[in-house]
Amino acid sequence: MQINGANVLVTGANRGLGRQFASSLVERGAAKVYATARRPELIDVPGVIPVRLDVTDAGSVAAAAVAAPDVDILINNAGISTGANLITGDLAAVRSELDTHFYGTLNVIRAFAPQLAGGAILNVLSAISWLAVDGAGAYHAAKAAEWALTNSARLELAAQGTLVTGLHLGAADTDMMAWYDGDKAAPAVIVAAALDGIEAGHAEVLADTWSAQVKAWLSQDPAVVYREAALALSALAG
Repeated sequence: MQINGANVLVTGANRGLGRQFASSLVERGAAKVYATARRPELIDVPGVIPVRLDVTDAGSVAAAAVAAPDVDILINNAGISTGANLITGDLAAVRSELDTHFYGTLNVIRAFAPQLAGGAILNVLSAISWLAVDGAGAYHAAKAAEWALTNSARLELAAQGTLVTGLHLGAADTDMMAWYDGDKAAPAVIVAAALDGIEAGHAEVLADTWSAQVKAWLSQDPAVVYREAALALSALAG
């Protein structure tokens, strides 16, 4: 799968990683970049085609699939972070995270799958797909569900030749992570790793050292993992 000459749709392209995806795709020679957002008037990347899309609204998703009928690569980037925990947090916020990350991503994949034969899907996941963090219980549960969705979609779409790639990362220097004072990767670095991964046909991209470390912890006892994670996070926070 080559970026140059491809038609690509990016969800949540008005800021953060989504905006960087749209910009980098233009730079890499994509033929068309459909940059989507709930408020497309906020998209300010030159050379893209703005499209209105709310991934949690079935009608909006269907309309976007009609507006962009020739997509080769779908990048599911749209996301939220409510800061809600599962036990004490607002249940509406928990549902909102699942509606966005799991059901929203699924809505978009189902709508665009017919035109992605021989193409590719990239789901923007997180190291938190694998590691719970206090203050992000809803985000962890939603991203874990999206990881499972990514793996199932890969199997279901294999027969039509669609590559499905999961992108995992730790902290990126975006608006969503503005509160975090630790080390943060530049969005351009994360996006470059993701696009290189698509072109290389990789099923999974670990975009930074932290996501690689968390993935490596999966085979260990949870008591060990969370002790080591607490120490590592404390060191990263300085």
